[in-house]
Amino acid sequence: MSGSNSGPGAGASGSDVSGTELIGLISASIRRERERAGLSMAELARRAGIAKSTLSQLESGVGNPSVETLWALGVALDVPFSRLVDPPRPVVRVVRAGEGPVTHSERADYAATLLASCPPNARRDIYRIEAEPGETRASDPHMPGTVEHVLLGTGRALAGPTGAPVELGPGDYVSYPGDAPHVFRALAPGTLAVIVMEHV
Repeated sequence: MSGSNSGPGAGASGSDVSGTELIGLISASIRRERERAGLSMAELARRAGIAKSTLSQLESGVGNPSVETLWALGVALDVPFSRLVDPPRPVVRVVRAGEGPVTHSERADYAATLLASCPPNARRDIYRIEAEPGETRASDPHMPGTVEHVLLGTGRALAGPTGAPVELGPGDYVSYPGDAPHVFRALAPGTLAVIVMEHV
């Protein structure tokens, strides 16, 4: 699950961090969390199901990781996805439409922009999702106890457990276990949603 044609920072013109800065941030974050967990590069790669060469490139600041690769690394490290991609924040932070650290799916037309990660003593991350009809974004289970909350803004989408997703229209909300396989599939062009990841 290494690499993708468009990765973090792609399409994020005007972002508060450039694509190059975001890759550097991800590189440092992966190395920091791997060392904190006391894992060798080979062991982390094995747990995440990625090639050791891919992990080596990411830690060296080379490559363009997909959202799937970063999720796999987060699960293997037992940390929220946001800890790998969130830049340092000022006290007041505004994220305009089209800004923020973006990661793309390698299997679907799906982009997740991290809007806010868990501050100390909180257990949630917030993402803006932009998706187009086509391939379903299938997610592997996240950390145990994770719950996802989805609020659809525009368009239509299927979201929820892999075997029983719910069709959502503008303004609709659904929550479901994020620690089991789940999906998000846009059914209309220009589908936008907000996802809150709640961690135990």
